[in-house]
Amino acid sequence: MGTVLANDQRIERLSAASLRRIIEPDTEVAGSVGPGMVLPRELLSVADLNLDLTEDQWVRLAREELASILDAGVRFESVLMAGFGLMLAWRTDLVDPRVTYVLHEIGEETRHSRLFVRVIEQLSPKAVSPFTRGIYSRVDRSMTTRALRHQAMFCVMVLTGEEAPDLIQRRSSEHPDTDPFVREVNHYHRMEEARHLSFARTLLPELWREASPIERFIVRHAAPFAMVGIFDSLIHPGVYKVVGLPGWQTWNRVRKSESRLQLKAESFRPVCEALRRAGAFGRRGRLPRAWRQACRVDVNGRPLT
Repeated sequence: MGTVLANDQRIERLSAASLRRIIEPDTEVAGSVGPGMVLPRELLSVADLNLDLTEDQWVRLAREELASILDAGVRFESVLMAGFGLMLAWRTDLVDPRVTYVLHEIGEETRHSRLFVRVIEQLSPKAVSPFTRGIYSRVDRSMTTRALRHQAMFCVMVLTGEEAPDLIQRRSSEHPDTDPFVREVNHYHRMEEARHLSFARTLLPELWREASPIERFIVRHAAPFAMVGIFDSLIHPGVYKVVGLPGWQTWNRVRKSESRLQLKAESFRPVCEALRRAGAFGRRGRLPRAWRQACRVDVNGRPLT
């Protein structure tokens, strides 16, 4: 009971923080991206590939990569809102601090998405994603629909979809060569996402206690594979094809490159730690192989690199 009350108080503080500063991006984040490189070369996904591209190709690639990440962000936030909507629709008690904060978060996510769509329009991307059509789209819809029905797994996916972009945005914000408006967008998004991450981490132990044995098995042994899929889809193969590179071949090289594997591992480790704190890996907290490989950690969660 004490833990529940403590969580109630923590979530009420998050709601109060959301009320204190409501940011309307159309008026308070009202700039636009510049005409050249919006991200530095060393932060692009192809940084390890030693590509010989023209300046125009580098500019286009940077803009296409950013547009792809923002596009994925809009789609992910739509799934997040759908999951929270189902959570509210199925809840027996609506007079609960969790309900109030979920409504705050949904409102904030819609504002983020409107800003992302505006930036995508300014970037004028030409790349076509294969992940939004055909067999890939059908598989994604099937897996996403299944995850929405299992709240602990859904919470793990929420944490993944928040932690990975947060790390990418932090690195680009800290780099002096990032477009100033992109840096401003990142700052706004990360400021509000910090509350969302805190909420998900608070909720996870409660959802874990309610999870079925099958769902627990999936989280322990299969969730990292889904997380890798989420990360790898942030930049789709069409991005590389539009600048004259072989789309799927380059995408496969990128996702296996050392810098991307390290970036994945770094973004996954906070999710793993949240599960450890929730008791998902037992009293000793020894990690299953899938988590060790995805996070590049040992059995006790210590980074290997």
